[in-house]
Formats: sequence, C-alpha cells, structure tokens
Amino acid sequence: TECVSGCVCPEGLFDDGRGGCVEEKDCPCTHNNEWYSSGDKITVDCNTCTCQKGVWSCTDDVCYGTCMIYGSGHYNTFDGKFYDFDGSCEYVATQDFCGDKTSSSSFSIITENVPCGTTGVTCSKAIKMFLGVSDDTQSNKEYKEIQRDVGDDVHYGNRTVGLYLVIEASNGVMLIWDKKTTVFIKLSPDYKGKVCGLCGNFDDKSNNDFTTRSGLQETNALKFGNSWKQSPMCPDVTQEIKPCDLKPHRKSWAEKECSIIQSEVFKICHSKVDPVPFYEACVHDACSCDSGGDCECFCSAVAAYAQECTKAGACVFWRTPDIC
Repeated sequence: TECVSGCVCPEGLFDDGRGGCVEEKDCPCTHNNEWYSSGDKITVDCNTCTCQKGVWSCTDDVCYGTCMIYGSGHYNTFDGKFYDFDGSCEYVATQDFCGDKTSSSSFSIITENVPCGTTGVTCSKAIKMFLGVSDDTQSNKEYKEIQRDVGDDVHYGNRTVGLYLVIEASNGVMLIWDKKTTVFIKLSPDYKGKVCGLCGNFDDKSNNDFTTRSGLQETNALKFGNSWKQSPMCPDVTQEIKPCDLKPHRKSWAEKECSIIQSEVFKICHSKVDPVPFYEACVHDACSCDSGGDCECFCSAVAAYAQECTKAGACVFWRTPDIC
C-alpha cells in the first residue's frame, strides 16, 4: 500500500533475515525464534530436522509416549490431555490389560495417592510397577512380580540420571521418578491404543482419554478417576478441591511465585506449550502445600512446565540461587 525505504536483495538472491542476501540454497530456517543456517540439524522429540533451503525437513520416526503425574493430583496423559484428580487410594496409572480377553498383561503401574497438606489434595506417595504375566489382572488383584512359568520374562534395570531414578524394562516400559512428587511413564510406540488407566489410551487422540475401567467414555474427570481405583473400599471422590479458596491467605503468594511460568523467563516456550494449565496447577499446589514443603511443591510445578518445554525443543534455564 505504500513504499518503504530500505535495501532489497538483487535479482535471484533472498533476504536471509540477518541483513544479508543469499542464494535460495543458503536460506536459513527459524525454530523457537532462533535462526539456523542451511544444513543445520536440530532434534525435536525423537526426530532429527535438517534445514534445507529455508524449510525444515524432518525424519518421521514414531516416538515414545510420555505420561506425567506430578504435584497434588495433576495428570498429563500420553495424548496430552491435562486434568486434575485428587483421590486418596491406589489407582491404575497405566496397564496393558484392558478387558480384551485375548491380550495377556505384560505390565501395570499403580500410583498410591495420599493427602498432602490440610486441604485434602493428594500427592503420589508410592509407585508400584508390576512386570510380567499375571493370571487375571482384573479379578484376583494378586500381582506377582514375574511368573516364571507363563509368558516372557521381563528384564529390567535401574539407573540414576541427575535428579531422577530411571527404571527401564525390556518390554518397552520406562518409569522416571524424581523421588518426590513427579513421575513420568514412557511407553514404546508398540503400545499405541493398547493401554488404559489414568494416563489414557495412547492413541494420539486426547478426546477419548477419559475411558473408564468398564470401557465407557466419560466427560467428568472425577467419575473417570474413581473407576480406576484398585480397592472398592476407598471412598469415591465427589468434588474437586480448590485449595486457594480454602486457604485464601496463601493465594497471592502462590500467584506471585508461579507467575514465573508466564514470565519472560519462559517466553521462548509459550508458543510451543500452553503455559496456562501449568500456571493454574502451580497456584493450586502452592496453595495446598501448607504443612511444609512449600518450595518443593512450587519447584515441582515449575519443573513440570520446563520439562514439557524441553520436550518441545525449547530449553529454558530457570533455576537460580533464589529460585529452586
């Protein structure tokens, strides 16, 4: 609509975004607001992308799925559905015996949730991992670690990586735990659509993750969560707990601390991973941890967002001597 004063590139050359003119084959690419020269490679999840003539060309490998359970009852399923569920009981986080009579169970992971703080929210106290084949996972509730006479032996090893304990099994199941309140469950692509539990069904669709133990689709997180409890003796969860309403004096502190998630510090990640659910979860946790461990709850909540950022290829250095 109007002329703009400035320099343009000669015929056949292109503006490289850095004030220079290059041939088409040397056009750079951008990722996370950073420029990469032609031929540069970056890793996104488990795939490698190469910059070619200004466009990313990526490998098409199927990646491991990750489910994250952290803080006081926050779940991010294999398919990326984010929800809260505060139940005090043992629950099936994920298992591959899902009512299909022909399938033999090769694993199940159970999370034991207990109240943390005085508001009634719950945190994961113990994670149990069952590997190998058990008779009938549904009815007898007896898990044997590995039954030698049927099915395959499942071998596993554990190692420590930084803050985390990592348990890796030969059947494509991996458990990563920070020894506090965060656990990641990673599954190989072979399990796509074949698992069930609080972590969803890993079929790349998040709208059907609330499938109850009896196979029904639920819209309500509480009804869905209640269906996966291990013992019928545990009470059902009937209402969502809002700790900031119960502890209003903690609310402004929680909001101030958690604002780091929406601040400049994480700016590079905001376009990749929506900060809002992580911010809300952080405020929820910072309000609810009122019997010690304030910083731990807050730090776990921020670390959960940082972890998702790293997965999306946005590395954020947020820990400082003052913060966590």
